[in-house]
Formats: sequence, C-alpha cells, structure tokens
Amino acid sequence: MIIRPFRSGDESVQAEIYNAAAGKLPSFKPATAQEVARRTRSRDFDPQTRVFAEVDGKAVGYATFQTNGRVSHPWCLPGHDACAPLLFAKVVETMRARGLPRAFAAYRGDWTTTHEFFKAQGFEKVRDVMNFVIDLLEMPTPSARQANLVSPVTREDIPAILAMCPAALRVSTTDELEKHLLKNPYFGTDSVFALRSRGDDTPVGVAVLISEPTFANPRAVDANMPCYRLGAFGSEGILVKRINGMFSFLVRPDANLFSVGMDLMGHAAYRLRDNDELDCLAGQVGSDVPQLAAFYERNFRLQGKFPVFERGL
Repeated sequence: MIIRPFRSGDESVQAEIYNAAAGKLPSFKPATAQEVARRTRSRDFDPQTRVFAEVDGKAVGYATFQTNGRVSHPWCLPGHDACAPLLFAKVVETMRARGLPRAFAAYRGDWTTTHEFFKAQGFEKVRDVMNFVIDLLEMPTPSARQANLVSPVTREDIPAILAMCPAALRVSTTDELEKHLLKNPYFGTDSVFALRSRGDDTPVGVAVLISEPTFANPRAVDANMPCYRLGAFGSEGILVKRINGMFSFLVRPDANLFSVGMDLMGHAAYRLRDNDELDCLAGQVGSDVPQLAAFYERNFRLQGKFPVFERGL
C-alpha cells in the first residue's frame, strides 16, 4: 500500500469510495464527481490536504483535512478498512508539519461508527452545534425607538466584539474577525449591526442578519447534517451552508445577555418589517457557550444538532 496526495482525475474515485463506505449510514446522501470537482477546482484548493491509499495501483481509501483544523473520517472501500488508521496518521502528520494546533471533526449524531473512530484516535466530544428556527410572527415587536441605538459595525468595533465572548468564536485575532464580519464574500457589512451603550457608544451586543432569497430555506434543510451556517458566530473560517434568514448574535455572558439579545432580535424584526419573502429566522449556536445556548432554547425551536469532536495535535 502507498499513500499519495490528490491528483487530477481523483474526483470520481473519491465519490465512488465515499458512496461505497458510507452508503449504509443513516440519511446518507450520495456524493458525485461533480460535487467533488467543485471543491478541488477552486483557486485555494491544496492537493496536499487530501490523501489517497493505493493497493496494487487502485485507490481504495482517502482522507482530507482543512486548514481550519477540520478533518474527515478516512473512508475506505469494503475490505480495506485497515488503511483507515494509516490514512488518518498521514493527515495528522501533515497538519502537525503545518503547525496546526488542533483538529476537529463533525458528523451526524446518528453516525456512531464515525464517532467511535475519532474517539479511538484521542478525540473528545466538546460540543453539540444546535440549529434553531423561529416564525417571524413569534419575533419581538419591532421598535423604531430601539433603532436609534443600533448602527453598523465598523473596524473600530472589532476589538470590543472579539472580547465579548471569545468561547463562542473560532478566531482569536482582530484581523480574522474583521475579515469574517466586514470583508465576507457572502454577506455585506449592512448585514452586521451593533447595539450600542447610551453612555459611550461602545457595542454591547452585535448581530448578523442575512436576508437573501437565493439561499436555502431553513425549513427545507436537514438540521442534523454537520453543516455550519453562514453568519453564525462560531463558523468563522469554516465551509458553510448559506441559509436565508440567518440570525446570530454575540454579547457578554452576563446578567444583561437576555435583554440585549431581545433588543437585537427586536431590531432584526424591525429590519424585516417590510420583507414579504421571509416567514422565519434560523439560528445556530454551540452548547459549550451555555448562556447563549439557553437564550436560543428559550426563544427559538430546536430543529436538530450535530456533535463536534476535537483533539490537540
């Protein structure tokens, strides 16, 4: 057996291996060579982040990682499961060589065989990522008065936002957060707004509201699939699912969280007062930020969730 990086033409091979290896898992969705090609042909694709195991010249398994630390299960054709640990060891070796500090994996909650593999590799479950929905009719009453305290987020606000609740974010520098919030290719700066202090105008809470009818309807997606959602705090630097009506907010986890969160929801309702294309908002939050999770659980309806496993490298 040899282990090699991705090369042109592996798109159909990868789809074949994945479909054979994962086809019997719950709610399985077959992969296609075209779907694989969309990612491998992107300008930032790195062939070294995808490795294949070959036996007698035939590819029998593969594994991948992303530069944000996300790793895939090593999928292998039936009869070649022994290749899985070797593929994963190569992924870990490459990630370490690049200086990546941690690895994480996210799969459906009912794909228990993948969970057991990662646990055997030293991973621990660190959170559930929970997906929510709320009917617009259940939103707080829009307040024109509250709008006077809300304004767009600027570059000068980024340090204060980063310090609000670091545990809810997947970035640790102001440059990374600024890029995500203010230079995002999928939503404009008008989608990001801050509720400000009456005293000194500093942000006491910040929210992202995405209204784009070409994005997916949150009622029509499988909320148990391991998909991070565009605009959700905690999805920075991760491949995301684009959801119409996504609402996410960040505040300090203190006694003011509930009131600030409700004010931000109220402003979202105010912004959508003339929108006839949306009938609900979506939310996403990690269970490891319990104060934020409790807010969503109280005010939204849980759609589904998926577990996340992590380990140091």
